[in-house]
Amino acid sequence: MEGSLRTGRRLDPAERRDRIVAAAVCYFAEVGFGGTTRDLAQRAGITQALLYRYFASKDELAEAVYEHVFLGRLQPHWPALLRDRAQPLEARMIRFYREYTAAIFTYEWMRIFMWAGLAGERLNRRYLGHVGERLLAPMAEEIAADGRFRAPDIEAMWALHGGIVYLGIRRFIYQLPTPEDVGPVIERSIARFLAGLGPPSPAGEASSPAGSSRAGSPARARPRPSAGPRRRSASRPG
Repeated sequence: MEGSLRTGRRLDPAERRDRIVAAAVCYFAEVGFGGTTRDLAQRAGITQALLYRYFASKDELAEAVYEHVFLGRLQPHWPALLRDRAQPLEARMIRFYREYTAAIFTYEWMRIFMWAGLAGERLNRRYLGHVGERLLAPMAEEIAADGRFRAPDIEAMWALHGGIVYLGIRRFIYQLPTPEDVGPVIERSIARFLAGLGPPSPAGEASSPAGSSRAGSPARARPRPSAGPRRRSASRPG
């Protein structure tokens, strides 16, 4: 198993802990968070008792996996990149999504994210909250400040983000062919998104964020299908 702790030499505690986390990442990516610590320890070539010397519980180990897989790949310079108005808006967005997809488009990241969502783990909700607050909200503010587009609401931002992340889901979850270089797809997605926002409302005219109904006027009711159950909305991709 990739991430096995069998090395032929004695490991110091910090290195052993890191190797346990690496083994857990491989294990949970393969079998999901329903896997047991006993099975994980066996695959990693250590005893379950040794595993619990480093992690008091499975939840504590899952937290370490979260920090390694999710938080460890979020780059601290991304918020500043998105707010750097010395660069054109489109260039900032394209560079960010190129770097973001390079960081998360891996077998381990995609599968752990999907497994955690299916298991109802709080890890996904925390991660998505972080992405929304630290990345998507600033991006929406920069789009509004650019002056060429209507201000997008957060749901519009999630639609852009989810569409780009879905490339990785197709590749690593559904095993479907995707472009090796996703850069051109990212560029087209951003261009379509910005074009769809439209120009800002004229001065003095009430406006509302793109993606929502116009402020001060009720949204028109759309006819609903006469038959068939309503489907639950899917969870947001990372």
